[in-house]
Amino acid sequence: MAWRGLHLTRPSRLSLAQSQVRIEQEEGEVRLAVEDIAWIVIDTPQATITSALLSTLAERGVAVILTDAAHTPSGVFLPFHGHHRQGEIARMQIALSGPLCKRLWRTIVRAKIANQAAALSAVGRGDAAPLSAMADRVRSGDPDNVEARAARAYWAAFWPAFRREDDGDRRNMLLNYGYAVVRAAVARGLVASGLLPAFGVHHASATNAFNLADDLVEPFRPFVDVLAWRTAGNGAPDRAPLTREDRQTMAGALLSPAIMGREAVTLLVATEMAAAALVRAMEGRTPAALLLPALPGPADRSAPPIAR
Repeated sequence: MAWRGLHLTRPSRLSLAQSQVRIEQEEGEVRLAVEDIAWIVIDTPQATITSALLSTLAERGVAVILTDAAHTPSGVFLPFHGHHRQGEIARMQIALSGPLCKRLWRTIVRAKIANQAAALSAVGRGDAAPLSAMADRVRSGDPDNVEARAARAYWAAFWPAFRREDDGDRRNMLLNYGYAVVRAAVARGLVASGLLPAFGVHHASATNAFNLADDLVEPFRPFVDVLAWRTAGNGAPDRAPLTREDRQTMAGALLSPAIMGREAVTLLVATEMAAAALVRAMEGRTPAALLLPALPGPADRSAPPIAR
């Protein structure tokens, strides 16, 4: 099973050599087994990649993430659907009932708020109990918009005077970079499980090819938040651009420890497990089958995650 990622920031030439990714840079050459790689972030305009390697990466289900001139993730290359039950799962997904979609969304929102409360505890930002209590008030479809009210309370405690819409704030740059990488991994997991990322259970934009990824990514966001806090600290807004080290750190969010049921895994593995659980929840018509990641508590963080 793939377990590692690549983050390229220097001029590179990527090609296929005997089932390995060959990375040629000025300093020399590195080769890595394709089967070990889950994602590649190409964070430099001076990189080339051969079509033979792209084809092999698609066959192996590797997500290739590209960035723009400002080093912001701007696109993702994903394989065409190749699941052995692709048509069956797609028909099931498209035929989901409205009530089931609403109940699945309730499960996702509750998990997100629970992880936001855990994130406050992880960075020592006050009492997380009120936020935890909000998760229990989420009803089917979240008609009371508890998610938005929880977000306001969360960010007010997490970073005082913080504004998510301020794109020039380094903290937002860190968050957006990490979110984009994790969103690509979630999309990769959905495709690997035979799901169509365009058809969400809550998000339903006609122009968004990743509605389902934007649904399922929500409980994963607090993992990125904690990593961004540990990178930026609790200081005032910083207008400096992200450094190469910043971007590499946030791309590494997928290696963060997570709890899936009783199992300690990396966040990357959690994306795969959550996507597979979503298929089971859809097939069984029960949100109880939807397994989502939980931020580790102090005791959980004492042991390294299990590599899968």
